[in-house]
Amino acid sequence: MADERALDEVVTFTSDLIRFDTTNRGGGDCQERPAAEYAAARLAEAGLEPVLLERTPGRTNVVARLEGTDPSADALLVHGHLDVVPAEAADWSVHPFSGEVRDGVVWGRGAVDMKNMDAMILAVVRAWAREGVRPRRDVVIAFTADEEASAEDGSGFLADRHADLFEGCTEGISESGAFTFHDGSGRQIYPIAAGERGTAWLKLTARGRAGHGSKVNRENAVTRLAAAITRIGEHQWPLRLTPTVRAALGELAALYGIEPDLSDVDALLDKLGTAGKLVEATVRNSANPTMLDAGYKVNVIPGEAVAHVDGRYLSGAEDEFRATMDRLTGPDVDWEFAHHEVALQAPVDSPTFALMRAAVEEFAPEGHVVPYCMSGGTDAKQFSRLGITGYGFAPLKLPEGFDYQALFHGVDERVPVEALHFGVRVLDRFLRTA
Repeated sequence: MADERALDEVVTFTSDLIRFDTTNRGGGDCQERPAAEYAAARLAEAGLEPVLLERTPGRTNVVARLEGTDPSADALLVHGHLDVVPAEAADWSVHPFSGEVRDGVVWGRGAVDMKNMDAMILAVVRAWAREGVRPRRDVVIAFTADEEASAEDGSGFLADRHADLFEGCTEGISESGAFTFHDGSGRQIYPIAAGERGTAWLKLTARGRAGHGSKVNRENAVTRLAAAITRIGEHQWPLRLTPTVRAALGELAALYGIEPDLSDVDALLDKLGTAGKLVEATVRNSANPTMLDAGYKVNVIPGEAVAHVDGRYLSGAEDEFRATMDRLTGPDVDWEFAHHEVALQAPVDSPTFALMRAAVEEFAPEGHVVPYCMSGGTDAKQFSRLGITGYGFAPLKLPEGFDYQALFHGVDERVPVEALHFGVRVLDRFLRTA
């Protein structure tokens, strides 16, 4: 069991890490190094030998290995990213990089995404050093840069250039799982991620005939682009159920005493009520237009117009996604991947999933653990290049009314101190048994 010092340290570490402004604005505009040096120092104090690695100056990653007692066992990767999305201070109740602890809550950008998990990892490893604990299997710890953009300076760089540091790793855990989901009727659900939709960020380019805004123009690039993104935005994607999503629907239906009728998934989701939100974004591919760029003067028809689309596809459904984009964009609009990563699928009947379930249930016996698929993505995509199966497991026990999902990239991001304490206990329990 994690000691009292670990419970104090996880709060301190979360607050300290938030104070490092590691805002990732994309295009390489980020500096993770101060936070990386802080994390590396905490690991070194616990007797580990962390290495700091950069593809680009200032975009720093930290990797360390804790040797297990069974050299024949597969290694486990435990990873978290150090960068955060931008925050506009004027919109917040507290400064987003203050790390303020107020009324039992730690405030700031990264409090749930995901400096809290980084702090939990540090607190557990240091507690083990004090106690003389060694895990059964090697545990490789990685704190990464650039997860909130392309991951080219982070997990992608590590997987492509430093694969030797992850030798023996077959499974990994990271963000977005084992948090409390309150369904509004008293049930507490703890979804553990066993899959991710693939990432397909697209750039659409329409070309036409430039000309005067007062003239007839049947080859207007803006019109062509607008028609294409309207078709994309209004498209109704067909149902595609992955094994993880099927398992999620089955376990949720059993929890609510509902017949798991997969012949009408939309009706099943309606019957599940609030709990259906855990699944609804992952029963189909999706494509949402998000950015537009065209023209430079109101009376000039531009010869080119550009849009960006956030596309996501399920495991096994990438070919369908590509074919659908070809059809919806039509002959006058070209599309290409601005960023493309694979969809992931992890087994929900594995011993590791069972151990994660048991760790949560030990400290939240009133909770109901279910598998789910993430609608977005994590660094697990890049680490999958090394044959590492990824799970989302960053445990937090949250009070009723605390909207965890809304705080990801949201205003007034924060995490309760008690949630961090729960996370340390559960992570400690899982890693000791894994």
